[in-house]
Amino acid sequence: MASGFSSGLGAAPEDALASGPSNQSPVQQLNTAARTLGPLERLRLLGDRVVGRLVFTTSFGLEDQVLAHFIQAAGVAVHYVTLDTGRLFPETYGVWAATEQRYGIRVHAYYPEAPAVEQLVDAQGIDGFYASTAARHACCNVRKVVPLRRALRGASGWITGLRADQSDDRQGIEFAAYDSEHELIKVNPLYDWSRDRVEARAAMADVPLNPLHDRGFRSIGCAPCTRAVGPDEPERAGRWWWETEAAKECGLHLTPDGRLVRLDGAR
Repeated sequence: MASGFSSGLGAAPEDALASGPSNQSPVQQLNTAARTLGPLERLRLLGDRVVGRLVFTTSFGLEDQVLAHFIQAAGVAVHYVTLDTGRLFPETYGVWAATEQRYGIRVHAYYPEAPAVEQLVDAQGIDGFYASTAARHACCNVRKVVPLRRALRGASGWITGLRADQSDDRQGIEFAAYDSEHELIKVNPLYDWSRDRVEARAAMADVPLNPLHDRGFRSIGCAPCTRAVGPDEPERAGRWWWETEAAKECGLHLTPDGRLVRLDGAR
């Protein structure tokens, strides 16, 4: 489904968009407007400008928890989704339940297909992803990438918790981009926020957080693939720590040729 844009804008987003060049594409207009707005206003801009279902994918980490807070405050209609890989930390399930209770929402779980998991484990063994990067990518594909396709099917907008300073490979992201793989608008309302700023907002709003963050887990994924990091390590150093390549992604935010989804000026 191709993404759709509405001409109906709220007052503040309309003023922001009016300041951009008239020859900008809809995605570029969103990015121009977002530079002068905070996450709350960015989410309202998204709700005004994008026609159709909005999906927020959460892994219940720091950024996603703060985004859930902002989404509730913005009053934007969003479909909450998580990918339950079957290998999550017990603490993640705890904050999942706390989040639903706190905000009165239901986070819809998408699971890997049982036959695919059975075939994967038969081929690799239970922890075969440690053997090679290719084996790990195969596991991520079955447990995360394929379920994500189902979660985003038919959606017009995808909300994520990506920040530009999470890793060197994410530095070029902006607020909005056209995701050709899923044929929708992908937005990162916290893209220009620092971790310190996100942590401060979480504390101010008393947002439910995963207790693993207090034990040195700055980025949290599947239990076998995540470790705590030291104070001088990058925040994503604990993800797939046995791999040596600089760019470590599970595939959720990559194009088919392995690049992060960034601005597509043609849209």
